[in-house]
Amino acid sequence: MSDRFVQFFLLLSEYGLFLLRPGSGVKRHLLPVLAGFCLASLGFALLLLLWLAPAPQKFSALFSVIWGGVLIGAGTASALFGIVRLYGWIGRSIWPEEPALYNRRALRSWLHRQQRRHGLRIVAIGGGTGMPQLLRGLRAHTDNLTAIVTVADDGGSSGRLRRQTGTLPPGDFRNNIAALSEVEGLMTRLFQYRFAESDVGEQPNGLAGHSFGNLFITTMAAITGSFESGIAESSRVLAVRGRVLPSTLENVTLFAEVKQVLADGHVEWGVVQGESNMSLAGGQIERVYLQPAHARAYPEAIRAILQADLIVAGPGSFYTSVLPNLLVDAIREAILASAAVRIYVCNVATQAGETDGYTVLDHLLKLRQHAGEAFTAALANHNYDLTRSPGGQASWVTLPAAGEEAGFQIFTGDIVDSARPWRHDSQKLAASLLEVYRKLAARSPKV
Repeated sequence: MSDRFVQFFLLLSEYGLFLLRPGSGVKRHLLPVLAGFCLASLGFALLLLLWLAPAPQKFSALFSVIWGGVLIGAGTASALFGIVRLYGWIGRSIWPEEPALYNRRALRSWLHRQQRRHGLRIVAIGGGTGMPQLLRGLRAHTDNLTAIVTVADDGGSSGRLRRQTGTLPPGDFRNNIAALSEVEGLMTRLFQYRFAESDVGEQPNGLAGHSFGNLFITTMAAITGSFESGIAESSRVLAVRGRVLPSTLENVTLFAEVKQVLADGHVEWGVVQGESNMSLAGGQIERVYLQPAHARAYPEAIRAILQADLIVAGPGSFYTSVLPNLLVDAIREAILASAAVRIYVCNVATQAGETDGYTVLDHLLKLRQHAGEAFTAALANHNYDLTRSPGGQASWVTLPAAGEEAGFQIFTGDIVDSARPWRHDSQKLAASLLEVYRKLAARSPKV
């Protein structure tokens, strides 16, 4: 016990300044200690004055001795109580019960958890495969993460469940819950597990093509009575750090106005219905919109936006993952009303059938067309190799030339995975994003 107590004070002295930061939870336990020292000091001061007095009267001397002793005793008791209480609280909060693990690594781990618990309030808006990459990086810096996800998905396993059960599509929620789970490695494998399709001639399998995570969320929604409760309970069961929220609970459908230039130069316009059909349209997407046109936003999503320090849109499929959230009127209006720093993270490569040939500026201009001034600052990659191809029919999303920013603030950085440069690197992306946040927050309270 004595060795632990000595070690406790050594570690406390080493990390004391950090422990005194706002929100650490230490100061309330230090209050009895400080009060005790003050009382004891006052008691000693009374006795010192009595000793220095030339010839104190008998009554005043007795008064000083009694009160000095009472103050010293009360102060000592308060300080000891506070020290024991602080020792017990830090032991329970920081270290496991095993004495061998009372070490600096455990303390640093606890301090890091405290940093995350009091970190920035960040709202990430999007879906698809881009947002999980972002969340994996940001969760190392803060626990106050809210992912706002589109519900316009109508393809694959999510689309089948949407049509068969009437529930909202769970696919994007599955990806982000797995990314924010404390046991992400296992959860990713479990949630992303997809049942094999039936071979030709075999008995049809109702589970064929479904993802386990989609079935889990759909089942949880049925048990709890609502989709949002199913998401919340799934997050709780899987120890998710942060929240995953829908932008709307309405059964919305995504439409696109598509322009096709014929061989003779004539232009034909068409309308494509359904998120899963966008990339198959065979033309250039000019505008996307939702039906119903004025879907009601999910209230918790609005609350998260208005309380955020940083709002991030993207990365992810531009027309089918990012924009559908911003097409919900109240979501867009809440972003415009928020005092948070707002940053759009541009994709590294174009998406075939959706953003063919787009540059960073093309993304931003289309973003302005659909969401107004919701995002005027962007983070884009500058570490792309024009001698290589990102694969398939995609191309690199290049930066605008000097003077072509069109009123946007474009920040750049090396934010790609060195092994797979067509994808973002979680840690690099989060670090660059927070650096841009600090720059913008220092310039203005609102972007």
